[in-house]
Amino acid sequence: MTRLSQSTLNELAAGVAVPGYDRSAVSAGIVHFGVGGFHRAHQAMYLDSLMNQGQALDWGIVGVGVMPGDRRMQDALATQDHLYTLVVKHPDGHYDARVIGSMLDYLFAPDDPDAVIERMVDPAIRIVSLTVTEGGYNVHPVSGDFNRSHPDILHDLDNPARPKTAFGLITEALRRRRERQLPPFTVMSCDNIQGNGEVAHRMFTAYARLRDPELADWIEQTVPFPNSMVDRITPVTTDADIAELRDRFDLEDHWPVVCEPFTQWVLEDRFVDGRPPLEEAGVQVVADVEPYELMKLRLLNASHQALCYFGYLAGYRYAHEVCQDPLFVDFLMAYMEQEGSPTLADVPGVDLAQYRRTLIERFANPEIKDTLARLCAESSDRIPKWLLPVIRHQLESGGDMHRAAAVVASWARYAEGTDESGQPIDVVDPLKASLMAIAADNRKHPTAFIENRELFGDLAGEPRFRDAYLAALNRLHSDGARSTVEALVRGDL
Repeated sequence: MTRLSQSTLNELAAGVAVPGYDRSAVSAGIVHFGVGGFHRAHQAMYLDSLMNQGQALDWGIVGVGVMPGDRRMQDALATQDHLYTLVVKHPDGHYDARVIGSMLDYLFAPDDPDAVIERMVDPAIRIVSLTVTEGGYNVHPVSGDFNRSHPDILHDLDNPARPKTAFGLITEALRRRRERQLPPFTVMSCDNIQGNGEVAHRMFTAYARLRDPELADWIEQTVPFPNSMVDRITPVTTDADIAELRDRFDLEDHWPVVCEPFTQWVLEDRFVDGRPPLEEAGVQVVADVEPYELMKLRLLNASHQALCYFGYLAGYRYAHEVCQDPLFVDFLMAYMEQEGSPTLADVPGVDLAQYRRTLIERFANPEIKDTLARLCAESSDRIPKWLLPVIRHQLESGGDMHRAAAVVASWARYAEGTDESGQPIDVVDPLKASLMAIAADNRKHPTAFIENRELFGDLAGEPRFRDAYLAALNRLHSDGARSTVEALVRGDL
């Protein structure tokens, strides 16, 4: 058994690809907040690909963790010289293992916030990037504005030199660069949020304005926040994944990453001080990300919601189980073709019919073992962003939306907290208590769930939506999930 480190790269099994470049010649150009599985399967992988081509050697990554749980990642990476194994799982059971070498260092901000700030002040750092999840942007769930009352934000405003949050750390670094007459860096969001760059821009400048209005004006005028669309299914690494790496490749890695073969990154070309030649590694660098972003949100992400609640209630526990069932495939394809796709403008260079087929193939990959529980989590963040815009568009245009309404009904049924065999469902959602309290009244007051204006606005007052929702919810209660999907496919609901 070979333990992964810089000194053992030449000892790894022949089937494991290793960096084809001299890592000692790589220098840092990016500081990245949120070093989870997705970042390591996506952005860091693209940089490693460029470096294997002899390019971007001045764009190495320094990872930063700000949450208490991030210390585990720091410890895991430090013991193996910040190397890790990326395992691509193909549907036929074939695995590709590749050691990624583009990360050079990892800083745990709670230990020394000033070290993190000064690293970003270094003129060599030209991009600060983020994968901090949807919840990491501190958006108030009701107003949509910056949540200025969050305790960590209040701490950072009172202690600007020792901040706890990415907002405090990055803003202080920008302040010092301005003070030292250094150019700013680009702030690049890689999170799965519509208009992620615009959201980051709005939230960071809102924080800066609370600190120093003049600094906020400078950030507004000089710091780019490019939008991007990112895509790769990357399940949480399990102990079984670590054991499988040992068994298949005789390699000991404290925290490998597993992912599907598919990957996509569409990036707005808006940077202040250069960028890596990412297009040479397959990134689509474009002037406008929105068409690609809406395609993903309304086809891939909304389809995940379309399959997860119905699938879970029907007794499945993994996405691939649902998408190997012809009934559910027919339902998903009908949603994508007749409801999701009509809301999209032209997507340059993309064949939507092929894209839809590819999505089903990706979801059906048995090696990924993407859990329905994961897809069902955080629904109050996801449904309003991914599915409700489809419903509203179709209502306005007179288009079909009864399948999307049925997905909302399946969420309401899932939020009741028990499956069809009476077993408890572990509902994971920031609004869990209130949602489950409302859903408990679904049978007596069947419109209660969609009358939650915080999530649904005035949709409960739209007769077409309300009637489709009620028809599906009643069928779910009377006959169950599979029967409801059968009726939707037949056109009886």
